[in-house]
Amino acid sequence: MSDTSSHEGARSLRHPNESGREGASAQRQPDEGPESPPSDESGQDGGRGGRGKRRKGRGRPESGGSRQRKARRDRELICNVTGRETRLALMENGRLAELHIDRGDERGYVGNVYKGRVVRVLPGMQAAFVDIGLERAAFLYVGDIYRELLNMHEEVDEQAAGEDSKPPAPPPEPRANTRAGQPAIQDLLSEGQEIVVQVAKDPIGTKGARLTTHIALPGRHLVFMPTVDHVGISRRIDRDKERRRLRDIVEGHRSKGVGYIVRTVCAGQPAETLHADMDFLQKSWTRIHEASRERKAPTLLHAEYGLVLRAVRDLFDEDVQRVVVDDKRLHEDVKRFMEDFAAQGREKVHLYRGAEPIFDTYGVEAEVSRAMGRKVWLKSGGYLVIDQTEALMAIDVNSGKFVGSSSLEDTTLRINLEAVDEVVAQLRLRNIGGIIIIDFIDMDREQNRDKVYRALEEALKADRARTNVLRISDLGLVEMTRKRTQEGLDRYLMASCPTCTGTGHIRSHGTLVYEILRELEREAARNRTGTLYVNAPPLVADKLYGEHYSDLEQLEGQLGRRVVIRALGHYHPEQFEVYTRA
Repeated sequence: MSDTSSHEGARSLRHPNESGREGASAQRQPDEGPESPPSDESGQDGGRGGRGKRRKGRGRPESGGSRQRKARRDRELICNVTGRETRLALMENGRLAELHIDRGDERGYVGNVYKGRVVRVLPGMQAAFVDIGLERAAFLYVGDIYRELLNMHEEVDEQAAGEDSKPPAPPPEPRANTRAGQPAIQDLLSEGQEIVVQVAKDPIGTKGARLTTHIALPGRHLVFMPTVDHVGISRRIDRDKERRRLRDIVEGHRSKGVGYIVRTVCAGQPAETLHADMDFLQKSWTRIHEASRERKAPTLLHAEYGLVLRAVRDLFDEDVQRVVVDDKRLHEDVKRFMEDFAAQGREKVHLYRGAEPIFDTYGVEAEVSRAMGRKVWLKSGGYLVIDQTEALMAIDVNSGKFVGSSSLEDTTLRINLEAVDEVVAQLRLRNIGGIIIIDFIDMDREQNRDKVYRALEEALKADRARTNVLRISDLGLVEMTRKRTQEGLDRYLMASCPTCTGTGHIRSHGTLVYEILRELEREAARNRTGTLYVNAPPLVADKLYGEHYSDLEQLEGQLGRRVVIRALGHYHPEQFEVYTRA
């Protein structure tokens, strides 16, 4: 169950959520991290081809720095191990903000590097299916292919080390811009070809993993990108002097043709710390390169850390007050990990010794149960209704029990503003991704709609996943997208109802009664003699012998046949059977 199960190469890969901001996505945005604070348009999400305006103010220094840190002063990482299951909770100001689960057989693959074999090329979709050794073939889109690395496992020199090598060509544009000037997939790949890829998105539902050849190896302080000749600085580091200092440190130590993203935790770190991280990541890439030439596809070349160590690497900062673990072995693993990556925080790692389950002590279990409900209550008495459809997630804001004390417009504004914080909290906790529609209560005044929109922008700054938000429409609707790299929390904790198969509805007893009466007529026409029998669930049988007994008697007289009803408790609520016996 320990998180040290990954081999020695598994030292630094992307966290499933943070990768969207500082990991693999960064390599497709070479403009990320300019010397001066970025403009509103920098780093626009290309995940949906510009489906809406980019959220303004995402990278503003005055809100991205001190205000963000102030909002997240008290953070805790709480880890629970039960059998093969490991759960990690991120608490912010005493409230559950994120929950990550690893059940051993359901371990995530994001960040793993594989040598795969192309099993099918689809020119019509400009994509290919690649066998990387998982249950389902993974999906590689043409825009995620970096041509210089397609045959890296066949090279004979040590180009991956960056010694005397030419800088690689710029990577392809994101998906929205790949059609113009982008080589066709059939010109890049062929069936049976072996390529090195990294998992960018875990398998979700019936879909296989999403792959990329743009490798990104996150460390504690930096993200190493062997396919991009660029140095980017995290937007959360907002002081120009510090940005220039960090850029100079990295530029002076990096090899030719490779790139780095300087993560937020680098602020204030000495050059020696960054150089050590760079050297470690470069060696990790060299091991991947060497392994790709020695092993046959499909094979794992580089594994990501386990859940807890990955979370500690990506989430631990000065705002984290403590890391509490209830498993002795994992506690020791975390302590050793902290010695290598954040020695100053080693004293914040504690072993939980209480008799009560750790998640009960910290109030996590109650919040998890609340997060699984379709209805989420607000403190004012209003509530949210959260519904998942095939195409999108719909969130409806309702006034509920709250009646306010002044005008209707003020009451509506107050509920909507309260709902904003809860909506963002639920997006993070449930790991909701894809297209999201938020139906706020209608507001007549434009200035009130702007207040709610700005509040939503501000609340989303605490979310590590990439988001893209449109302004509130006249109908009170907000359309947004949120990047998803793994299954939502409901997929880990819940299963489709075996009774309704996930629809939420079954046929009513009244509907079944009349269907049975009509089926009796059909059976009587097929078999002219004998007694008619009906096997039905108990509640339906009771209804036939209760309020519909007169209908049953009338049908017996009409058919001139006897009807016998049998109540069978093991029947599905919608199941029944009509047959004849002599």
